[in-house]
Amino acid sequence: MKKILTSSLVFLSVIAFGQTAKQENLLQYVNPLVGSDSRFDFSNGNTYPAIALPWGMNFWTPQTNKMGDGWCYQYASNKIRGFKQTHQPSPWINDYGAFSIFATTEKLVFDENKRESWFSHKAEISKPNYYRNYLSDYNTTVEITPTDRAARFRITYPQTEKAYLIIDGFFKNSMVKVFPKERKIVGYARNSSGGVPDNFKNYFVIYVDKDFEEVFGVKDGEIQVNVLEVESKHAGSIIRFKTKTDEQVNLKIASSFISAEQAELNLQNEIGNQTFDQIVEKGANTWNSQLNRIKVEGGSVDEMRTFYTALYHTMLFPRKFYEIGKDNKIVHYSPYNGKVESGYMFTDNGFWDTFRAVFPLFNLMFPEMNNQIMEGLANTYKEGGWLPEWASPGHRDCMVGSNSASIISDAYLKGVGRNNIETLYEAITKNTKNEGPLSSVGRLGAKYYNDLGYVPYDVGINENTARTLEYAYDDFTIWKLAKSLNKPQSEIDLYAKRAQNYRNVFDKSINFVRGKNKDGSFQSPFRPDKWGDAFTEGCSWHWTWCVFHDVQGLVDLMGGKKNFVSKLDSVFTAPPTFDYSYYSIQIHEITEMLVMNMGQYAHGNQPIQHMPYLYNYAGEPWKTQYHVRNIMKKLYSANPDGLCGDEDNGQTSAWYVFSALGMYPVAPATDQYVLGSPLFKKATISLQNGKTFTIVAPENNANNLYVSSSKLNNVGYTKNFLNYADVMKGGTLNLMMSSKPNKTKGVTDSDFPYSMTNELKK
Repeated sequence: MKKILTSSLVFLSVIAFGQTAKQENLLQYVNPLVGSDSRFDFSNGNTYPAIALPWGMNFWTPQTNKMGDGWCYQYASNKIRGFKQTHQPSPWINDYGAFSIFATTEKLVFDENKRESWFSHKAEISKPNYYRNYLSDYNTTVEITPTDRAARFRITYPQTEKAYLIIDGFFKNSMVKVFPKERKIVGYARNSSGGVPDNFKNYFVIYVDKDFEEVFGVKDGEIQVNVLEVESKHAGSIIRFKTKTDEQVNLKIASSFISAEQAELNLQNEIGNQTFDQIVEKGANTWNSQLNRIKVEGGSVDEMRTFYTALYHTMLFPRKFYEIGKDNKIVHYSPYNGKVESGYMFTDNGFWDTFRAVFPLFNLMFPEMNNQIMEGLANTYKEGGWLPEWASPGHRDCMVGSNSASIISDAYLKGVGRNNIETLYEAITKNTKNEGPLSSVGRLGAKYYNDLGYVPYDVGINENTARTLEYAYDDFTIWKLAKSLNKPQSEIDLYAKRAQNYRNVFDKSINFVRGKNKDGSFQSPFRPDKWGDAFTEGCSWHWTWCVFHDVQGLVDLMGGKKNFVSKLDSVFTAPPTFDYSYYSIQIHEITEMLVMNMGQYAHGNQPIQHMPYLYNYAGEPWKTQYHVRNIMKKLYSANPDGLCGDEDNGQTSAWYVFSALGMYPVAPATDQYVLGSPLFKKATISLQNGKTFTIVAPENNANNLYVSSSKLNNVGYTKNFLNYADVMKGGTLNLMMSSKPNKTKGVTDSDFPYSMTNELKK
């Protein structure tokens, strides 16, 4: 049997990370361990190695920490206690519907704290389509390969009469039932941290290719011999085998949120009779087909790894929450009404994070997927009455804003999600008028905002200034959408007016945004470095720039371009002081800002990530070029600590993907990408419409980070932005790079990106 294992691993080294004649093997550059060297008080990504297909319904991950700990896998750990099917989008949101598989020998044990085994990263292989690790305490090797809703395990045991397979349904009510003659295990897991109806269950089915010698049921920690079925607060099962040296035991696993029968159907549809190695290869080809949509050349191996790992992270969430029924129709269990409904459903996403760059990336690179996501949003509204600003799997009370407006408007204006637009328009305008059942749903403080033009500081609504700024931007996106849909002029004018509400919380005397009381006076005393309070996970140094749609208006408020640029400069040079009194502790986002040694710039959290691109709006684009290249170099890598702050459903990685291409969507729902400094000598974007857009910068290197001149399709180009339409037509952007900035390029008003103020002047 050792020969079989060896030959199998040789085979895997050839195909596991995937290559076909028509596409490059870009999967070889992806490292799912990036971001996993994190902890509660300091985040380098707060990710786990997701063994999954793009946007898969289920992920698998090795589990180093106890069930219920959001940091389920930490790179610094040296013991593994299980291999968990997970749906966790963030450690702060936690998991739901999780269960785990584990393999032990000699010792009959179930308790996760007692069964854990030492492991080494030296014996660990982690790829999206294939995971392998050696459990040294038990001399077993576990391999996993996923599909969207199923997976295959291959467990290699030593010679023993006490080879054990553990199925753990986890706490908060679960069931496990064993059918020895069929070599089958079924069950369900009901664990969650909220956001589920009362009838929520994740049903699973497992088939094993080896006879069972003995079965143990586990009920709330008590191991019971010859018990085939357990239903309790914490149910599990242990199967004993007799194994030969290096004998491989194969598992086929699938699950469903609909029913046990649907889990069986998912298994047949996605695994069937395919071997472990066939699933590995199929997964590799699936990942490579997506990764090959962007081909970068002329960078270091580390830069290639960082780029394609970032691209991998952008393709994990939101996850598919739908299944293929008996009649091949798309159906889903609704986490909003508890019923089985028709059509698409997606979940596990916080729009506060992902409206910025993740969804704009989908509209550019994966519009066919975003079409399905938009249908899922329409279904969410129909089934639950509200759009899901933070869903996991149903509504969660987290973050601020009603950024579904940005996501829906940007998609429609780029030709995506048009079949359901009237339903979605109804949903986003409902948000503007109402508070929802949770503070994250609808608009908290909507009446104040609509009557006064801002959410007051002194009416008991936390993070009020942040809400005002986000509502104003969201109203801009509705204004753009309403115009495109030919809505009544009075409606169009209303949202145009509200889009300017950011002005109501800007204090010209200090050039900062700040809390404003109901009587019109500004909150006092004021510290621009006070985190929280009027702001969300940041301070005025960060939120002052959150006028994505009208940077020219912000320039004017600050007294002109010179003052504006000086204020931008000061973000990077100001001492990194802070006041955390609102939180009572120094939250991890503050610590992550401090250690960057970049002044008040806090790239590890979302509100300020677009800010380095704002120099383009004031005639000094070379400063954007310098800062974005410095951020990419300093704050990203292909190592387990290679992110800076929370990954947040792909947003921090999407910033890198766009920036490495040399552009960024500062204001979704406009038709522009603001230019920066590309990381590679060449990047080829293969668009869904069959066209390709190429960015070529042959002199590009670590020193030549400034763009001295540009040509778009061989015509001189001075603008500080690219139009979406020009990208979609296909073509080439040629960039001449230099070690010195060209301070005469991109300096005239006609070169500046879009601002609402300029449109209103026309």
